Order: sequence, then structure tokens, then C-alpha cells
Amino acid sequence: MSILLLINHYYEHYFKKYVLIYHNRLIINSNIGMDYKILQVEINSGIGIVTINRPEAMNALNTAFFAEMDAFIASIRCNSELKVLIITGMGKAFVAGADIAELVNMDSVQGEAFSKIGQNTFNSISALEIPVIAAVNGYTLGGGCELAMSCDFRIASTHAKFGLPEVSLGLIPGYAGTQRLSRLTNLADALYMTLSGEVITAEDALRIGLVQKVTEPEHLMETVLLIAERIANKGNTAVKKAKSVIRKGFAMNFLDAAALEAKEFGALFGNGESGEGMRAFLEKRKPNW
Repeated sequence: MSILLLINHYYEHYFKKYVLIYHNRLIINSNIGMDYKILQVEINSGIGIVTINRPEAMNALNTAFFAEMDAFIASIRCNSELKVLIITGMGKAFVAGADIAELVNMDSVQGEAFSKIGQNTFNSISALEIPVIAAVNGYTLGGGCELAMSCDFRIASTHAKFGLPEVSLGLIPGYAGTQRLSRLTNLADALYMTLSGEVITAEDALRIGLVQKVTEPEHLMETVLLIAERIANKGNTAVKKAKSVIRKGFAMNFLDAAALEAKEFGALFGNGESGEGMRAFLEKRKPNW
């Protein structure tokens, strides 16, 4: 059975009500003002903040979450005003993992389909043209760690804890965590975290390169917003191209990736944004993007 059939089988037989909600929203209400149940969405001055709001369940990921996140991603793809996206969690957790109550009775067909659903959602986050920042406020375990890793980089509170503890459940990470962690850190640390299931501190996550900055909890969103504003004030097309070249080049050999960089560098000279940026530099003023 193909993966597409697995996913269709899974949706049709086990979570049909969420699929109907998802398609309803995607087709009828594909805009920023959707009535989400789990996600809280704020957009201001080109910066979007998505807060996962299931604090009673430590923001555990369930099928409804994936439906809402998929719909939200679809709704912003053509939003030229949105320049940076921030993802964070409500309460003590960023996301404390997948909802085990949904997983416990699955068979292998359902499990593989559920894995692919999560992978597709997180791949869609990584594939967004705009930068996506994880503002990691607390427990970031299992699927939560995989969600954070799907973002372009991570800023963490000192209260944040990171881990892939799936082996404690007799499972392995299912949302591409085994692949992202080794690429973001290194093979040995990825093996250590995944095989031991150990939960590490924000400081240790910083040491191994899993996060890029650690701040006090009360300054987390302030810090992330300052970074987002700094990015939003740069040339929007250049920021998107830089992200694209880095992500695509990471999967290419060096010479091919460098050739891609040269091509995209040259292409930027054909738009008004680069001309304005260089003129502003020479005239010692801020660019008028």
C-alpha cells in the first residue's frame, strides 16, 4: 500500500471528522482569520506568532493540531505581507510530545500514516519561504522537539527542556526527528539523545547546536521579536532567497550548491530591492523597501 493510500486510509477510517474540518477550512476559510481551536494566531507588522494552546495537555500534538497547522500554512503561503513566523507554546510546555491517547491503539498501518501526516506538516513548515523561529518556552519533547527542529532556528528559555524519549515507549521518533537532529547537531549527540531518551537543558541544547540562543523566561518573546524585527527589516526577497539557497544547498554537493548561490545572487540584481538596498548604503540612509 502506498504512503498516500496509507494516509487516506488513516484519515477516512480513524479521523474523518478532523479531515472534514481541515478541508472545510482550507477551501472555505483559507485566510488568517480562521476560528482555530488549538492555534492562537497574531499577525502584526509583518510578523506572525502562532501559539499552540492546549496547556491542559502540555500542548500535546493530536490530529486536530495537524489539521489546523496544515490549514494555517496553506493560508499564509500567498500572504506577501508576512515576513517572519514565530511558533511557541502556551503554559509550561512548547509541546510535550504527541498525544499518546491517540497512539495507543494504532496498528502498523495507522502508525505509519500518522508518522507521514506529522512529517508532511513539519516539512511544510521548513519549506515556507519566510523564516520560521521556534520560541521554546518549556518542555520540548518527542514530537515537540521535532516541531522545533522543523523551524529554521530555535531561541530557548532557560526553563526549556529538550528530548526524544520515544524509546521509553517502545517507539522511535516518527516526525523525522532521527534525521533532523543529526543534521542540526552531529551524529554522536543525535544517537546519544535518541538512544538514551535523556532530556537535556537549554544550556546543553545550546552547546550541541540544537538552539541558537538562551534567554531568561521573562525575556523570551522580547528577544525573539527583536530577532524577527531585525529580519523583517531586511530585503524580503533576499531573506527568502538566502533561506532557500542554504536549505537546498545543504542537500547538495559543495560545488553544485555554490553554483546555485551564484545563480540566485545574480538573479537578485534584476529586482528593485537590491538596487534600493545598495543605493541606501551608499547614501548612508535606511532602505525604503
